[in-house]
Amino acid sequence: MNYIKSFYLTNRFFAVAGALVFLFMVGFAVPAVAAIAETLFYLALVLLVLDTLLLYKQKRPLVAERIMTEKFSNGDENSIQIILEHRFQQQVFIQVFDELPVQFQIRNQQFNLTLKPGEVKNINYSLRPVKRGEYEFGIINAFVFTKLGIVKRRFQLGQPKVVSVYPSFIQMRKYELLAISNQLQQSGIKKIRRIGNNMEFEQIKNYVAGDDYRKINWKASARRSELMINQFQDERSQQVYSVIDKGRMMQMPFEGMSLLDYAINASLVISNIALKKGDKAGLVTFQHKVNSVLPASSRNMQLNLILEHLYKQKTAYKESDFSQLYISLKRKVTQRSLILLYTNFVSVSSLQRQLLYLRKINQQHLLVCIFFENTEVKELIETKADSLEGVYTKGIAEQLAYEKKLIMKELQAHGIHTILTPPKELSVNTINKYLELKSRGLI
Repeated sequence: MNYIKSFYLTNRFFAVAGALVFLFMVGFAVPAVAAIAETLFYLALVLLVLDTLLLYKQKRPLVAERIMTEKFSNGDENSIQIILEHRFQQQVFIQVFDELPVQFQIRNQQFNLTLKPGEVKNINYSLRPVKRGEYEFGIINAFVFTKLGIVKRRFQLGQPKVVSVYPSFIQMRKYELLAISNQLQQSGIKKIRRIGNNMEFEQIKNYVAGDDYRKINWKASARRSELMINQFQDERSQQVYSVIDKGRMMQMPFEGMSLLDYAINASLVISNIALKKGDKAGLVTFQHKVNSVLPASSRNMQLNLILEHLYKQKTAYKESDFSQLYISLKRKVTQRSLILLYTNFVSVSSLQRQLLYLRKINQQHLLVCIFFENTEVKELIETKADSLEGVYTKGIAEQLAYEKKLIMKELQAHGIHTILTPPKELSVNTINKYLELKSRGLI
């Protein structure tokens, strides 16, 4: 039964069969054509048997293996490799179909290969997931045929595999390497100030052997007739909390990913940078109630805990309750901290309903409100209107963009730091703000 299920007739077979039928029909009227048709029929039958024997004379002539990572990075291109090896004694042609997870909705992926006897070939492609969760890969389907092309043999290779899609750890590692090598400026990120080299002055003291001679205060040394050096305060480890709004306004998609997933990816990146720079990183998520609170810490396992917390986040996209967030922060975050709030306000009136709680949070902590610029609206504004409908559409788009600027000004008027950013630039702009606040000594 396995042989029968794997046996497929090609289009070439049906084309030849149709031609033979036509010749036999003509042969009823012209006996000479009937003789030719009969000869061609037996020739085609011999070629069919020969082609079948070439494909089925070996039990396991084709082997395939799919190689990929155990975890995928959300929003990034993840590489997948399929290794094909065959043991046919003649050149064969192969059509490969990999059974991809249903989340990708890809139904037209096909790889066409030509393999010589004993040849090994690799198929490389990549996938970009846009949602966290488990993705199930099926088997690898391969259809093999020879130069005759009358018959195809189907092979079902490899094993089904489940891959977990986590927040963007590829993006996290990228910024981590740049931070370690002090090359963040190449990505549009401001220079990182090293721990222990704070420029906040503390006092002038006598020079002691081993002190950094670059800190010598020559004017004070001349007055005292002895070497004096400037002493600066070392940076203290501060708490940095990523607070993610999981309400309905974070459901809006950009390039396939929701604003929530952009915020989750950025939270992982900034948490890693904060930990690398000696600060403590924590996490809070909320919608109509506070769902999870991970206390800020700088222990070795903190980044893994943050990654797992972010991976497991689920939401019903309900109306966000900022009063619950304020109460939870007041109870559970007692030390003054940097609060990076990822949310999305679309109008000044929606901000006014929550402004009281934002102001109270800002009184106890240093609050940075991060919300999103609608890139599609920006494109509409930059597009030239060529009709009356286009004029109205552009006017509405400009009004929406103006609302965002009013929201930003309203928050700044109450002493709340803001970031208005396109989703793609969220991580870079968040890191810039964090480094700016650190350099100003506000945290």
